Amino acid sequence: LIHSNCTVFKYFSTFCFYSTIFWIEAHTQFYVTGVFGETQAEIEHHLEMGRKLLAAGQLAEALSHYHSAVEGDSKNYLTFYKRAAVFLAMGKSKSALPDLTKAIQLKPDFLAARLQRGNILLKQGSTQEAREDFEAVLQRSSDNEEAQNQLMKANELEELQEEAQAAYHQGDYSTTITVLERVIEISPWDPESRELRAECYIRMGDPQKAIQDLTPTTRLRNDNRAAFLKLGKLHYSLGDHHESLNNVRECLKLDQDDKECFSHYKQVKKLSKQLDSAEELIEEEAIEKYESVMQTEPNVPYYTNLAKERICFCLVKIKSATEAIDVCSEAHQRDPRNANVLRDRAEAYILNQDYEKAVEDYQEAREFDGDSNDIKEGLDRAQRLLKQSRKRDYYKILGVSRSANKQEITKAYRKLAQQWHPDNFQSEAEKKEAEKKFIDIASAKEVLTDPEMRQKFDAGEDPLDPESQQGGGGGQQGWPFHFNPFESGGSFHFKFQYN
Repeated sequence: LIHSNCTVFKYFSTFCFYSTIFWIEAHTQFYVTGVFGETQAEIEHHLEMGRKLLAAGQLAEALSHYHSAVEGDSKNYLTFYKRAAVFLAMGKSKSALPDLTKAIQLKPDFLAARLQRGNILLKQGSTQEAREDFEAVLQRSSDNEEAQNQLMKANELEELQEEAQAAYHQGDYSTTITVLERVIEISPWDPESRELRAECYIRMGDPQKAIQDLTPTTRLRNDNRAAFLKLGKLHYSLGDHHESLNNVRECLKLDQDDKECFSHYKQVKKLSKQLDSAEELIEEEAIEKYESVMQTEPNVPYYTNLAKERICFCLVKIKSATEAIDVCSEAHQRDPRNANVLRDRAEAYILNQDYEKAVEDYQEAREFDGDSNDIKEGLDRAQRLLKQSRKRDYYKILGVSRSANKQEITKAYRKLAQQWHPDNFQSEAEKKEAEKKFIDIASAKEVLTDPEMRQKFDAGEDPLDPESQQGGGGGQQGWPFHFNPFESGGSFHFKFQYN
């Protein structure tokens, strides 16, 4: 039984999964029998509460009721299927698989469960198992378009995996990366493909991209100490000792006796302590010391210029944008050809979200120090941020500064989400405007509270903009599984949690 809205799955759709459940409930009568002391009425109550909470988007509460229903009756295939729906909506595909398998065992001709399991297995890169599910569907429903399309994808994926491995063993890393782009597009939850592409980036001298590929594999593979260790070493090589320490600590959480992780931990911990001690003198304490320098020797311009330059730098480091701009401007007047001052003032303008002036300062700094990689990279980033600001600026949407912490971002999101929730408006025009603002607000919160996405956005790349993503397609952005609740077309009422 498959809901008509779900005939073809280009992407896995939470809405389709929910629709299938509600359709089955409307057309199927089933009876429950308690086997662990739960009465029939109690089990039915858990199922009804689970359904309502699922429709309202209260996933944790819905999951609790489905747990109780499964414990009360372990022979009901639909209960397992519903619980799988909640797991998937929570992004827990690994937990959903056993429930889908149980539903299929209880009802072998349950095609919707087979299709869902096949889709998950395909996204995990398990081509053989996914193929078996799609073929089983086609044996019972030979004209099922989704199963036909997904079976072709499974065959394509297997061929691409073999092609990527062959190119890698031949040392053709560029071709391997190109092939793996399509592989990861089909199977984004496959850690092996990302790990292979990361290795190619490392061999081609691009550790930043390797980090981007390795980071999600720590969640995709259980006990992935090797990925945490490799991430730790990559961050260490780039001078990011704090992030290196974070990753190697995650490795030791999985196994405190891991010799390689512990050895790296000792090295990073020692270096990090030394650097942090030195860094304390490049912020508030350093500012006081440089102010003392100007008082001690006010008659020699060199020392005053040096102190102003370093105070400018320190204020940028502590993200005091307005004061930094003032001090940096004074330092620039005293020493107009100082590229470091221009660079630091450009960073202060970025903190102040004045990207045009940041670009101007970086361009001027480049005239005085054309060989500086910091200035070249800074100019590139400022130009991307300027271009980005003309599209969608998530900081401005929430009305927070670029230095805002997660608590400040969440607070701003809650206030605006309550203000612009479409249920607060009556006319159709007002509702549409509210829906647009609500989606922008939710997208801003999603990006700015996710460290990886916020890092991309701060570097001038919008992680929700398909034009900024490799292989990205169109469609509504900012909602998981490309699902916009306001476009469902149904009569569902969603209760949003502002957390």
